Amino acid sequence: MATQMQAVVVPKVNAPWELQNVDRPEAGPNQVLVRVHACAICGTDVWMANGTLSFREFPLVLGHEGVGEVVAVGAGVTQRAVGDRVGLPMVQKRCGRCDFCREQHPNSFVTAANCAAPILTGVNVDGAHAEYIVADVDGTVLLPDGVSYELAAPTLCAGFTVWAGLRRAEVKPSGRVAVVGIGGLGHLAIQYATAAGYHVTAVTHSPDKEDLARQLGADKVVADGAGLKAAGGADLIMYTGSNHAALASAMDGLRPWGKVVMMGIATDELTLPALPLVSNSHQIIGSAHNGYEYLVEALDFVARGAVKPMIELFPKDRVAEAYDRVANGDVRFKAVVTY
Repeated sequence: MATQMQAVVVPKVNAPWELQNVDRPEAGPNQVLVRVHACAICGTDVWMANGTLSFREFPLVLGHEGVGEVVAVGAGVTQRAVGDRVGLPMVQKRCGRCDFCREQHPNSFVTAANCAAPILTGVNVDGAHAEYIVADVDGTVLLPDGVSYELAAPTLCAGFTVWAGLRRAEVKPSGRVAVVGIGGLGHLAIQYATAAGYHVTAVTHSPDKEDLARQLGADKVVADGAGLKAAGGADLIMYTGSNHAALASAMDGLRPWGKVVMMGIATDELTLPALPLVSNSHQIIGSAHNGYEYLVEALDFVARGAVKPMIELFPKDRVAEAYDRVANGDVRFKAVVTY
């Protein structure tokens, strides 16, 4: 096997993404070496590339929506074998020693935020925008046979996020779900909620997305919270936006005892009127990547064809173009780079 590979390197803040020749990693104890077939670009990647989020020094190799084939296993690995098709989600390994880890929580974003020294794929260690990647064996998930690499990739973060949020909300089977924002997360949230059997209302200010929302499975499409209320309201609002400006309006359509699940990452402040929040016993829940069992379920929906991420494919030599288009909001809805 060659000792070098090509990887996508972000040399400095706001720099173009570059395809470079670098040393190929080797699988150590309890690790697997994966030949990457595809990796999607997440909004978090954009924020790390432009310096909004910072977890280590540049240069960076990003990517936490990677999928591929195991080509080598390190000492002590029994859970995976050469030839296994796997996904590589962000939370790869917890430290296992800190106070948080002693409580034995499942790997999730809460682990990433609270473990003293987590290993986070594409965040504080090299990610999957490369031909090969090494990962702790427990930081991989088996892909179902029926899912392609290209459709599995965005499910590793975007699909995982929305399905885990819907599961955490524990909406009753007869409940009504509203999805605010139709983008990388929202277009999947509509599909997952529909596949789970809920009545789904899409909330969007973009007229050009109304027909798309219906094609994705939405029963109704409205522009704001007043429209949501008139359409029957919602027991759950899945809020997928990258800012919080539309949330207060959307909550005008939230039923008594209703819940809001916040899934989109944003840097602006969240301000809500207290009286209706308290009077209606509303709940605001933050949620992302709530345990790998939900990722397995999310992948199964895609494998069965019940959910289909909308993707644009880019070969690795066009990765700079892919990044620019994601950063400018010009991809509908997930850019997937093949390696």
